[in-house]
Amino acid sequence: MRKDLISNKLISNLRSLISNTKTLSLRMIKSMTGYGIASFDSGSTKYTVEIKSLNSKFLELSLRLPRAFTEKEFQLRNECSKQIDRGKVNLSINVEQADRSVKAAGIDAELLKHYHSQLKAVSTELGEPSDNLLQLALGLPEVVKYEEETVSEEEWKVVEKTFQQALAAFQQFRSDEGKVLEQDVKLRIGIILKNLELVEVEEPKRIQVIKDRLNQFLSDAVGRDNVDQNRFEQELIYYIDKLDITEEKIRLRTHCDYFIETLKLADANGKKLGFISQEIGREVNTIGSKANDANIQKLVVGMKEELEKIKEQLLNVL
Repeated sequence: MRKDLISNKLISNLRSLISNTKTLSLRMIKSMTGYGIASFDSGSTKYTVEIKSLNSKFLELSLRLPRAFTEKEFQLRNECSKQIDRGKVNLSINVEQADRSVKAAGIDAELLKHYHSQLKAVSTELGEPSDNLLQLALGLPEVVKYEEETVSEEEWKVVEKTFQQALAAFQQFRSDEGKVLEQDVKLRIGIILKNLELVEVEEPKRIQVIKDRLNQFLSDAVGRDNVDQNRFEQELIYYIDKLDITEEKIRLRTHCDYFIETLKLADANGKKLGFISQEIGREVNTIGSKANDANIQKLVVGMKEELEKIKEQLLNVL
């Protein structure tokens, strides 16, 4: 009965603790690492959209777009914010023209001749070589003219569809990576629970060890005949009660079970799982500080090692 009350209270407290976490769209856990690419070739033009991301506490979005798509940047950022949530994300759109002369720069021939004749006159006057005058003239203002690039509505629809395909591939990559992360953290939670079972095997042995150790200490200090056994038993009960780890074991098992339960939920996310792992860490640390036993301490060290690996993995969970 006492264990059930403690377990129910802990679950209630944990749910209250994480209730303020930002609600995310319904999904199983995903990795923040992702990659997606899609392309469309119309024959005359090939469009390629590539999206990749690494882990980050917030959404850090970097866009690399052709000049013609600059006006669509806000729309792309808005769509990424809705669907990607978090991560350090790089989005690039590349447009390849089969006929590169279609959007080639134009040259003002009359202005180029004017610049060239002036440069030639100055070089002759100064006695300087005139080998690279044409190259210098091409670099002067207004000689090379670039037409203002714009994207038609039809062209944008093609790019937008390609973007959505790349985004779908990106999300699928995140989901697949999320499954790998899920299996890994489940395995490590299982190791922690196995170590807890071994702690429960070792725990009864330490009571007799503590009793014998204190008895021997008193015998060496004041002599066995001078020890009041009744008082000794009373003090021993008080001392052992301070080292009791029953509640910590119950709470640790409850936290681990709740961690696995949360992994199965549709709204599971890295922040929520991070909160639960912190609670697991508190119980593991308390068991270690109360253990007063070398074998239990070794098991606790193993738990801490697995928990640290879990925390590292959770940093990459969306």
